[in-house]
Amino acid sequence: MKTKILILLLIAAGCTGAYILTLKAADATGFHSYEYATIRWAGRENTHLVRANGKVEFLGPILTRVPRLDRVDERAFYMNIALNAVAKEGYELASMTHDEMVLKRTLPRD
Repeated sequence: MKTKILILLLIAAGCTGAYILTLKAADATGFHSYEYATIRWAGRENTHLVRANGKVEFLGPILTRVPRLDRVDERAFYMNIALNAVAKEGYELASMTHDEMVLKRTLPRD
């Protein structure tokens, strides 16, 4: 009889320990949610930012204000300016191709 009680106590302690470990593993402190946006090169006047909500903003008004030196590559120069403009909003570069940059930013937790 005492052996059965001891076994039941050990099983109960094991189940309680497993439950506590699952609670700790489910803690979401290490996980982040991200929001993505894309900058698409389409010439100085037509380069645009596509936001996560589908809104499209043309960056031409920002890019045409900045003078470019004659021998500087136009695409690289203006894409750099566009990237710095959205970096002020908390975006960082996630990946890129020749004519697109995918940006991400961490969303605040609820």
